[in-house]
Amino acid sequence: MSRPLAPKREIFGWAMFDFANQAYTLLIITVVFGDLFTRVIVGDGPDYRLGNFLWSLALAISNLLVVLSGPVFGAAMDYSARRKQFLFGSYLLTITATGLLYFIEPGWIIPAIILIIISNFAYAMGENFIASFLPDLGPRSAMGWISGMGWALGYIGGLMATAFTLFFLGGVSAENYDRIRWVGPFAAVFFLLAAIPTFMFLRERGRRRALPPGQSMIKAGVGRLRVTLREVSRFRDLSIMLISIFFAMSGISIIISFSFIYGSQVIGWEEHVRAIMFVVVQITAAIGAIGFGWIQSHIGAKVTYIITLSLWISAIVAIWQTPALTTLAQTLFGVTWEAQYVFLFAGCLAGLSLGSSQSAGRALVGMLTPPGKAAEFFGFWGLAGRLAAVFGILGLGLIQAWLGLADGILFCIALFVLALIAVIPVNETRGGEVAEGWRDPEDA
Repeated sequence: MSRPLAPKREIFGWAMFDFANQAYTLLIITVVFGDLFTRVIVGDGPDYRLGNFLWSLALAISNLLVVLSGPVFGAAMDYSARRKQFLFGSYLLTITATGLLYFIEPGWIIPAIILIIISNFAYAMGENFIASFLPDLGPRSAMGWISGMGWALGYIGGLMATAFTLFFLGGVSAENYDRIRWVGPFAAVFFLLAAIPTFMFLRERGRRRALPPGQSMIKAGVGRLRVTLREVSRFRDLSIMLISIFFAMSGISIIISFSFIYGSQVIGWEEHVRAIMFVVVQITAAIGAIGFGWIQSHIGAKVTYIITLSLWISAIVAIWQTPALTTLAQTLFGVTWEAQYVFLFAGCLAGLSLGSSQSAGRALVGMLTPPGKAAEFFGFWGLAGRLAAVFGILGLGLIQAWLGLADGILFCIALFVLALIAVIPVNETRGGEVAEGWRDPEDA
């Protein structure tokens, strides 16, 4: 039976969490604090290989914690119908750990790593929790544009937060440390305020079950998870999709965590080009999320997802070959462009790929998820994504320590090719019918 479309304010409230948490993703992981950690807090120039490795290690550890706990928390939330409570807990923990980054001083490597592990773990769990509400918001045919709207709002929120930060706090440098250290508290306050509509408007659905005597919620979640694992063969298309998401998110995690580090260390861009790149990526990512959300409703989620993976491969080739593309442009057109400006072209491709692929992947998982198991199955989605982040980020950290960051980026191409191959057997019609026909044995 098709689910009705949720009220507009509830869809808006759900999407505002994407708007709010992008302040953490961009300011802490992508644009500012990651660069600050490698170049100032660790500061092992000129190649920053130790800083890059420690950054990848911190993110890998936090994502591994999500891998170990995500499905269990998801099963517990479905059992207890307490998704909003779990979401609120992750929200508070992210805000607290992010705000405390203000107190980190240059050379305080261990405290910085601990706070990044805690904050990124809480942020990633919150992503799982908020995604589990997607199947409640409308029929399967609407999930593409709903997911796309969330991602688009997220990039708009990230653009606002980061533009404010770069304008008022300045660039990343040891000389500017006393101002740029405020990036943590600002990201925390932005997240705190912007997510208020989520908790005001988002509804909790599902049947709350009473715990058996002497059993904890986590134990009930583990038991429910065991039942799902025994039945996983029924959800073949979803299982295959999660394999594809694993490889795709491995590549995306690398780009999110290292793209601005790459621009600084390999391309050698100036501060104003760094700011332009940020704006370009945010705008094109929002366009990609909205545009491909609309396209998905016309051509299907799987085909849309395949197109976005192809875009990613093109983007990574452009990033890797930026110096060669610069020379080619100078030879063919007689221009005097610098590599940092040609790198903006790669940024456009990456932005379109970033918004569209994440939106399409999340929507496709929502279409293949059975009613009553949304938090649990999005826990598996989070498991695939975060295990991918451990694999991708740590893999690049090791490869760049051996080959350098410029050639290490080739690892991403292989990951997106594998994601493309893995998704081919998925049949979204068959998978959707299986999900719609599933009934929870406990409700029988």
